[in-house]
Amino acid sequence: MQITEKILREVFNRLLNVEPKDEVVGKLTAVVDGMMEKFQGTFQLDTVQRQNTFRAVVCSMIVHGWGVGMHPWNHPDVNLDGKAIDVRVSKDILVPIEHVKALRYVQKDEQGRVRKVLFEPDQDERVRGQVEKLLDRIAREKWGNE
Repeated sequence: MQITEKILREVFNRLLNVEPKDEVVGKLTAVVDGMMEKFQGTFQLDTVQRQNTFRAVVCSMIVHGWGVGMHPWNHPDVNLDGKAIDVRVSKDILVPIEHVKALRYVQKDEQGRVRKVLFEPDQDERVRGQVEKLLDRIAREKWGNE
């Protein structure tokens, strides 16, 4: 077993108490090894101990992110003790950033759930509307059109 794969499996077991699938470990091993190659000249990784320490830090960061829901593929139904894993995901992360920036008003119920949201109109749409109103007003004043 490759050292990165071994470290990943150990960190998954210790931090999340889950056994990762072989497919996931294979993909994450490639990510960690790629980072090791990229940072080889940046950090002083001249000894095997320093390389393995850095490898363990990178694996821990990846697995920690995995544990808080930042992963694309895997979600086991139970942990190593056989207890069900409950995952809650906020729908806010599924909204494009432009929509979040356009939020103007949010009304929540007594349990903190969003009930009503008002968005500011799109900037381009608002400017076009203002220009149209201005042109209509000028046309009425100058030519008497309605």
